Amino acid sequence: MTDFRISAIELDEATVVRRTREIEQEREIAIYDLLEGNRFEPIGSPGGPYKLILSIAENRLVFDIRLEAGDEHGRIMLSLTPFRSIIKDYFLVCESYFKAIRTAPPSQIEALDLGRRGLHDEGSKLLQERLAGKIDLDFDTARRLFTLISVLHLKG
Repeated sequence: MTDFRISAIELDEATVVRRTREIEQEREIAIYDLLEGNRFEPIGSPGGPYKLILSIAENRLVFDIRLEAGDEHGRIMLSLTPFRSIIKDYFLVCESYFKAIRTAPPSQIEALDLGRRGLHDEGSKLLQERLAGKIDLDFDTARRLFTLISVLHLKG
C-alpha cells in the first residue's frame, strides 16, 4: 500500500527569534497533530512516507521533501508574498486573543477566537491553492502546515 503522509517534520530555525510561550505551544501542537494524521501527496510521487523540511530562503517558502530514510525526493518553492498579510493579521489577532484570555469577558474572547480561526482557514486555503498541481493535501494538513509556516515566518 502506498503511503502518502508526512512521518517526520523539521523546521529550519537557524535564525529563529525568541517566541512567546503561546506561540511555542501552537508550534508543538501543530507538529504533534500533523504527525498523528495527514495526507500529503506530491504530484507524480510513487509514495512515501515523507520527511518534510520547511524553511525560508530568499523570500521563498521551501518544502524540502525527502523519503523517510532521508533520500532527496523533491523541492518545492513558493513565494511568501501572498502569505505575508494573512500571517501578519493572524499573529496580531493571536496576540490579542492570548492577552484577552487573561482578563477579557467571554464574548470578547469568542470574537477574537472566531477572527483567529477565520484567518487560519484563509491561510490554509491559500496554501492549498498555491500547492495545487504540486502537492495534494487535505484541509487539516494545510491548517497545520500554515501554523508552522507562520511560526517560521516570525524570524523574518
